[in-house]
Amino acid sequence: MIKNNVLNILKEKNKSKYWLHNQMGMSSQNFSKMANNETKSISYETLETLCILLDCTPNDILIIDNK
Repeated sequence: MIKNNVLNILKEKNKSKYWLHNQMGMSSQNFSKMANNETKSISYETLETLCILLDCTPNDILIIDNK
């Protein structure tokens, strides 16, 4: 299963979910679902925005969880 690693990246960069939520301009409900891996997909636009804001690559954000 592919999951996002956003919460771990935020922790590494000493940023809060609140900070990222405000930067993303998403609804709080959609942001929460995305951050907690409760969505089935993520758009390229959202992925690109995350990469820019978190100064990382898609490989940093998307991880494969074999559990």
